[in-house]
Amino acid sequence: MSSIDPRHSIFPEWLRKALDGLYLAAGWLAGIFLIAIFLIMLSLSAGRPLGIDVPAGDDFTAWCMAATAFLGLAHTFRSAELIRMGLLIDRISGLPRKMIEIACTAIGAAAVSYFAWYAIEMTLFSWRFNDVSMGVIAVPLWIPQFGMSAGLTILAIAFVDELIHLLFGGAPRYEKPKAESPDEIIERVMESGV
Repeated sequence: MSSIDPRHSIFPEWLRKALDGLYLAAGWLAGIFLIAIFLIMLSLSAGRPLGIDVPAGDDFTAWCMAATAFLGLAHTFRSAELIRMGLLIDRISGLPRKMIEIACTAIGAAAVSYFAWYAIEMTLFSWRFNDVSMGVIAVPLWIPQFGMSAGLTILAIAFVDELIHLLFGGAPRYEKPKAESPDEIIERVMESGV
């Protein structure tokens, strides 16, 4: 395995920009759905005292919440913000650590790809059979399911991207570099909300 600069990619620059743009766009979409949750919940709360009913507001909130959660995963993973348990692997270094990182990323890629495959299959099934929600407003179920399918697919792409990066000798991009000063440790703890 040859070592490459961890800041660079083995992919052509246009592909690297496209992949990073995809992860960022998914993160922005997750943010937009989060704002939609806020607006719907605000409408539900403000409408009750005024006697205004928002039809299927709870359903739309739940669907936006699912879209927010799944679409935000790839961006969170690539931004090194996904929760990671490093208790064991932080004590290992060198080639054994590299092999464990590759194995864990391969397992993660396989698991996420499996879930993405079945989420896509479920969405296509709902689309083919014209399944609709049972709420006040009949919404074709493939529409809210699409957020989950898209989010899992983008996360699977991010895992495969990272696996290829690791296989070609790159350093893991899903973990932040070690803090170099006590001030940096405090800053990271404050950012995490602990």
